[in-house]
Amino acid sequence: MHIAFSRLDHRPWPVPNAAWTWRQNWKDLLFAHWPIPTAELQRLVPDGLRIQEFAGTSWIGVVPFRMTGVMRRPLPDLPGVSAFPELNLRIYVEYEGKPGVWFLSLDAANSLAVWGARTFFHLPYFLADITHRETSAGFEFKSSRQKTSERIDVTANYRPTSAPFEATPGTLEHFLVERYCLYAQSKDGRLFRGDVHHVPWPLQHANGEVSAEALFKPHGLAIGSDAPLLHFSRGVDVVVWSLTQLR
Repeated sequence: MHIAFSRLDHRPWPVPNAAWTWRQNWKDLLFAHWPIPTAELQRLVPDGLRIQEFAGTSWIGVVPFRMTGVMRRPLPDLPGVSAFPELNLRIYVEYEGKPGVWFLSLDAANSLAVWGARTFFHLPYFLADITHRETSAGFEFKSSRQKTSERIDVTANYRPTSAPFEATPGTLEHFLVERYCLYAQSKDGRLFRGDVHHVPWPLQHANGEVSAEALFKPHGLAIGSDAPLLHFSRGVDVVVWSLTQLR
C-alpha cells in the first residue's frame, strides 16, 4: 500500500474506487498567498466553476517546490525524468460543491513533463529554467519561463519559522492547502476533475521574500504591495488518479 494511504480520516470525500495511476512527491514547498477580488478571478475560469471565498475573501497562490518520484504506475523512477523543480500559480474553485484547485499556469524544468501534463491532463504547463536549492539560510528559488514573448521571471527566498503543524478545519490555512482535486479544461472545452490523495500537509509558518509580479501579468492580475501570507512544508507523497470528464 502506498504511504499516502496511511491517513484517510482527513479527506472531505472518500478516495475514488478506481485504481490510482500516478505517484509523485511534492517537496520543500512555499505557499505564498495574496487576497484578490473575486470578480478578477471568476472571469478566468470556465462556466460551472465558482471561485471560493474564505470569510468573504478569495485568494491566489504562488507555490515553488520540487517534484520527485514522478512516474506512472507501476513503472520505476527514471533519472532525468522523475525529478524536477516546479512553480504553480493557482486559485481555489468548486464544482457542484466539490472544492479543488484551478491552475492559471505551471512552470517546470522538464520538457517531457510539460508535454505530458499538457497532453494528458490539459494543464497550462510551460517550460522554464528553474533552480531550487536549500542553503544554510533556507531555500532559494529562481524561475525564468522559456519560449515566451514576454519575460516571466520569479524569485523566492524562504525559510520555515515554526514547528510543523496540521491545519485545523475551518481555518484559512486549511482552506488554502487541504484540497484533494484539480480541475482542468481541454482545448475543445471539456471540463475534467483529477483526484489526488496524500496525508495532511505538515505546515510550518515561514518568512521570506517573493517576487512574482510577472507571473500575474498574462492574466491581467496585479497583487499590489502587500506582503503575502507564507507557509512552508517539507512535503507529502502523493497518488493521482486519471482525469474524470465532468461535461
